[in-house]
Amino acid sequence: MDILFSGGDLLSVEILKKIIDESDNIVFFGGAGTSTESNIPDFRTADTGLYSSTGQKYAPEVMLSHSFFMNHTKEFYEFYKEKMIYKDALPNLAHVALGNLEKRGKLKAIITQNIDGLHQRAGSKNVLELHGSVYRNYCMDCREKYSLDIVTQSSEVVPKCIKCGGIIKPDVVLYEEGLDNYTIQRAVEYIANADVLIVGGTSLVVYPAAGLIEYYRGNKLILINKSTTAYDNRANLLIQDSIGKVLNVAIGEL
Repeated sequence: MDILFSGGDLLSVEILKKIIDESDNIVFFGGAGTSTESNIPDFRTADTGLYSSTGQKYAPEVMLSHSFFMNHTKEFYEFYKEKMIYKDALPNLAHVALGNLEKRGKLKAIITQNIDGLHQRAGSKNVLELHGSVYRNYCMDCREKYSLDIVTQSSEVVPKCIKCGGIIKPDVVLYEEGLDNYTIQRAVEYIANADVLIVGGTSLVVYPAAGLIEYYRGNKLILINKSTTAYDNRANLLIQDSIGKVLNVAIGEL
C-alpha cells in the first residue's frame, strides 16, 4: 500500500529528511503515541485511551498510584496485568526507523515515557526509560530482580519473591513516585546538547517528563503528533500525522 501525505505534509516530511540527513546529533523524545501503532492503547485518546476505560471500581489514575499499589495490591495487579502489559506487541515503523537511525550513528539517544520495551526490541541500544519498564521487576524486601515472566506466570495474582516471600513490584514509575534522578540527568544532557530534537507521539502534558523539552537549546525542534500540543507554536517543524508513517519515509530512504 502506498504511503500518502497531503501536499503540506509531504513537503514537511521532505524538510525533515533533509534535516536528518545533515545532522549527526539527533535525540528523540517520545510518548505513548509512539506505541499506539503497535496496538498498545495510549492514555488520553477519547474512547480508546486507558483513561476512558469503564467498568472499574476505581479510576485508572488511582489504580496506577503508589498508594493504591501499597493498599490495594491485588486490585493493582489485576488491572496492571490486563491493561499495562502487551507481551505480544511488535515494534512498528517508528521503532524500526529510529533503530536504523541509531545504527547509522545519527541518533544519540531515545528518551521515552513508555514502559513497553519496544524500542529495544527494534534494535535501539541507548534508550532512557523515564517511567521504567514492565520487563524489570524487583522484590520490595530483599531487592532480588525478576523478569516479566515471573510476574505474568505467577500462580498468585500478587507475585511473591522466591527467596524471601516479599511482594514483587514492577520497576515502573507510578503516580506519587519520583523519576530516577540519574535517568533525568542523562536525558537533560542529551537534550541540551542535541542539534536536532524530534518529539513524537506525546501530548506533552505529563510532567516532569514533558518539561525536559525546555532544556533544548537548538533551532531544529521537530514535533510529530496527530493532536495539538502546548509546544506546537514553538516547533521549528510541525507535522500532524502518523509518527510511524512520517519516520519511515523520512529515515527509511536516507
